[in-house]
Amino acid sequence: MDSIPVIHLSKQSPTDSSKVNEKATISSRPVSYADEKSAHVDEKIALADSNIGDVFAEGPRLIDLGEDGKERPIETDADYSLRLISLEDDPTLPIFTFRMWFLGLGLSCFGAVLGQIFYFRPQTVLVSRLFLMIISYLLGKLLEEIIPGPSASAKIKMPDNHFWRFMNHGPFNIKEHVAITIMSSTASSSATAISIFAAQDLYYNVRPNVAVGIFTLIGSQLIGYGTAGIMRSFLVYPTFAVYPQLMPNIQLFETLHRGQEAVMQKKRLKFFWIIFIAIFIWEWFPEYIAPTLTGISIFCLADQKSAWVTRVFGGAAGNEGLGTFSLCLDWAYVGAGGDSIGALFTPLATQLSLYGGCAVCMVAFCACYAMNTWNAQNFPFLTQLLYYENGTEYNQLSILNDDFTLNPEKLAQQGLPWYAASQLLFMVSRTIYIGAAITHFLLWHSKTVFSIILQSRKSGCTDLHYQKMKVMNVYKEISNYWYLAIFIGTLGMALGTAYGANSGLPWWALIIALVFAWLFVPIIGTLYATVGYAPSIENMVQMLGGALVPGRPVANMYFTLYGFNTVAQALALLQDLKLGQYTKLPPIVTFVVQTIGTVIGGLLNFVIMKRDVLRSVQGTNVWSGQQVQSYNSAAIAWGALAKPLYATGTRYGVMIFVWTFAVGGGSGTVHPFPTWALNPEGNPDYCKRLT
Repeated sequence: MDSIPVIHLSKQSPTDSSKVNEKATISSRPVSYADEKSAHVDEKIALADSNIGDVFAEGPRLIDLGEDGKERPIETDADYSLRLISLEDDPTLPIFTFRMWFLGLGLSCFGAVLGQIFYFRPQTVLVSRLFLMIISYLLGKLLEEIIPGPSASAKIKMPDNHFWRFMNHGPFNIKEHVAITIMSSTASSSATAISIFAAQDLYYNVRPNVAVGIFTLIGSQLIGYGTAGIMRSFLVYPTFAVYPQLMPNIQLFETLHRGQEAVMQKKRLKFFWIIFIAIFIWEWFPEYIAPTLTGISIFCLADQKSAWVTRVFGGAAGNEGLGTFSLCLDWAYVGAGGDSIGALFTPLATQLSLYGGCAVCMVAFCACYAMNTWNAQNFPFLTQLLYYENGTEYNQLSILNDDFTLNPEKLAQQGLPWYAASQLLFMVSRTIYIGAAITHFLLWHSKTVFSIILQSRKSGCTDLHYQKMKVMNVYKEISNYWYLAIFIGTLGMALGTAYGANSGLPWWALIIALVFAWLFVPIIGTLYATVGYAPSIENMVQMLGGALVPGRPVANMYFTLYGFNTVAQALALLQDLKLGQYTKLPPIVTFVVQTIGTVIGGLLNFVIMKRDVLRSVQGTNVWSGQQVQSYNSAAIAWGALAKPLYATGTRYGVMIFVWTFAVGGGSGTVHPFPTWALNPEGNPDYCKRLT
């Protein structure tokens, strides 16, 4: 097994503080959790006696050097934690300031509306946390100067009292910035419950009661936080919980707020602003002026009449094609993984696994369509809808009673619906990798997590960032009872709204959905914290809901909401708690701003839904309902038709069960940019339009 140096540092005198004059002995120890099978390592570095947190030093520090005296690569979790992130902290920095509340609430509203608009785009993208970080920094620095206050930077000087210090205490600091970012980025994620409301509106002609809708949003979004809080002792505090997707955010926070005197830090800041201005100017072209830049396909330009060329190489429009070898010049799509997946920070092994999976699916999609497997050629190549065998859209209301439960006699008249082969293979793959995720967790992480839980009960967490906050003794930890209270309160809310919405979901099924979510948070959370990827359990939850509550598609939607969304929201809180630990943001602040952001986001999501083109397979270049279509189709297939469609011996039974368990803008009028060569009618990449 490889080894890395452990450094035991002796205390420096104040006169030597400008130099790195450390007496160190370098010994070998096993690689930590990044090696994934090694035992827990106790970091033996005295916090008050080291300069290990000075990541802005000119040239490598002793901790950066290997046994050969040369700077070594970032390989382990300890490398991430100590060599990339500063231990610096100032507990006197104010956080709950006027600037924080004003910008946090304002950007939360902005992010919530923008996130819901993006949800209904042809290629669903996330509101970038990086964008929110940048805009909040610019506005924060502006308010630092224009708001009256006693600080030296304020243009209008006021008395030094509590009120004016609240208004403008001084320079815009890193903790205000982090709190604003967490609040606004939380609000910018489209709530899963919106898919239910949109599906009910589009396919069942039911508009939910406003009160039921709002409390369903709040309850479903917050219930996962109680789960996450209870498990933070082993999914947030330890060093092994790296969350590699946070590294770009941490680096930017520290570049903007720390080490300003260092030469390299100044160069980083200058480089950042150059790139930022360039991207801001450039994005006007692919977004509005020249949409062709979102997906340039040489093959489609060469042959604009071939359907197969479109299927394989098209992809700029929703459900158009697979986008093979297309060149995207729109950063909104290149970075569409948001804070989860990115070529610049996701571990290489994770990226290669994702690329391999994409390649397999692309080959499988084309092969099934070419061989007309499951009558694939009767339906669009890529679609999330259900169809009759002749290729027309399936009328799902024609098989349901007035209370939206399955009517067997009507089903016999209409016949069973069909999936496109690509959608079926997508569902199979999404179910198979849950088995792989469980196996990976058991083989690589189960012993580590168990040992951390035991150690935390005996001696507490030894992570240096956690210890730094604990030693300072100024950051009060949130009791588990707070999180338990959140969970119990939102559970009551969920039970009430499930019955108030006439969802058909019995109380016992909701409890089972939550138990299922609790079981998967440690598994999915560990993968998310270590390799930066969180497999979705949505399809498996839909399958379980179909088995427990058969014949009720709306009930299946609500079951999925509480079984799947609880895990997703738990991961969001865990990631933000780790961001707070890295930046020394008090846990109570992280909890408060994320809760407020969640509530604001849910409320604004409720009023932002675009109806006109959401039922179309390809939608338009601006709007697409593929997310809602997929959610509704799964609810019908699993909720109402699970037994006739997926039981052993039925049309899709072998694929789903044998393979799976063997392997383991809201409202208003849109005014499009004038049509020209790089903004053509039809598909932006000139591929043949198939629907």
